[in-house]
Amino acid sequence: MKCKKRKVETGLATLCIGGGQGISMVGFTIGGNMNKIVSIDEALSHVKDGDTIMVGGFMANGSPENLIDYLCSKNIKDLTLICNDTGFIDKGVGKMVVNKQFKKIIASHVGLNKETGRQMNNNETDVELVPQGTLAEQIRAAGYGLGGILTPTGIGTLVEEGKQKIVVDSKEYLLEKPIYADVALLFASKVDKAGNLVYKGSMNNFNNLMASAAKITIVESDEIVEIGDIDPNEVNTPGIFVNYIVEGGNL
Repeated sequence: MKCKKRKVETGLATLCIGGGQGISMVGFTIGGNMNKIVSIDEALSHVKDGDTIMVGGFMANGSPENLIDYLCSKNIKDLTLICNDTGFIDKGVGKMVVNKQFKKIIASHVGLNKETGRQMNNNETDVELVPQGTLAEQIRAAGYGLGGILTPTGIGTLVEEGKQKIVVDSKEYLLEKPIYADVALLFASKVDKAGNLVYKGSMNNFNNLMASAAKITIVESDEIVEIGDIDPNEVNTPGIFVNYIVEGGNL
């Protein structure tokens, strides 16, 4: 299928939009005047009981701490969490685990947060452990509008239980379906008012992947600049994927 080109004013990105949810970068342009900066109250009013949320970060590095702290102060419950790991009991999304705000957690590892392990072992919280590379590709598949990904990881282990197997060129693969969220909570080192994001070093981690895999994407950042102040070559996540921006420390 040919991709029909259409310019979308998002601050920095000119996008090629085809069928489904898939979006591919084809160039850059500067334009658009949408200011996505809102209060933390307005941004997080979109998180409801029973929602599925993605939270960026890797061992709490690159976690949106202020967004997490705000949700900890609210009586929002029965959430499903998608994350790389559950941080620590006093840092990252682990603080919400301690508050027992999740009914289910989908993550790569939880060993750094003893409370996650305790809840899992006592059947208080449903914890699904997914190989890290598989989890990353499932999230990426959601953002790209794919029906899933094929991976040999997990063949012959507990991971394959209940999953479809597909043989390609005499090799067996698991079909891993895309993972979507209602809301993604991310942290960026720098963001402009159109939502174009820059991550510093390893803060990129799962933040970049999750931006396009949720219905609503909320970004916390300590540095907010004007549209055009970010070199297009520095942009890690185009603003087309960002709905709301919250200034760091603005609780």
